[in-house]
Amino acid sequence: MAKINIKNLKNLPKSAAISIAVVPAVLFTLVFGYLVLLPKNKQVEQFKQDISAQENEITKSQSMADRLYELKAENQKLKERLQELEKQLPEEKEISVLLSQVSDLGIRAGLEILTWKPSPRVSHSSGIVYEVPVSVDMKGSYHRLGAFFSSLTRLDRIVNITNIRLSGPQPKGNEAMLGITFSALTFTAVSQGGIAQ
Repeated sequence: MAKINIKNLKNLPKSAAISIAVVPAVLFTLVFGYLVLLPKNKQVEQFKQDISAQENEITKSQSMADRLYELKAENQKLKERLQELEKQLPEEKEISVLLSQVSDLGIRAGLEILTWKPSPRVSHSSGIVYEVPVSVDMKGSYHRLGAFFSSLTRLDRIVNITNIRLSGPQPKGNEAMLGITFSALTFTAVSQGGIAQ
């Protein structure tokens, strides 16, 4: 192996001596940068992207968490509204009680009920309720009929009155007695099993 003589190095031109001193340092810096710093920079960039994605996820989750209380309150209001609406739709077993109440209201209003014919229930086009129609013939005055209809509006249940016909007024005391026919329509809830069908 050849020995390097340091005295010979002193005789080298100044530019060659600088090159010999600088080139290894530059080569070391380049190799270090390529093998160590460049991969670390890529890792740092990946970490920055991961942190940014996590911060976005945290912001989105925080927004959803803030909305959770609002949604719970809205859900509670909807449940209460559903309970109110369910009161207006009696179950099948309660229909006879409701129809009896309607009949009693007519009697209390001073109307004479001649016929009261409930028809079989019919599925409503919505599929979530049944219609229960009733054909009614009564006798009484116009004002007593108005009092009866007014009392129907105070029921918790839905009762629609259609096809009202007044006929044959006959004087009786201070009132004119009328023949009254109409159709009463109430609704009953379809059971959950019935809706699925």
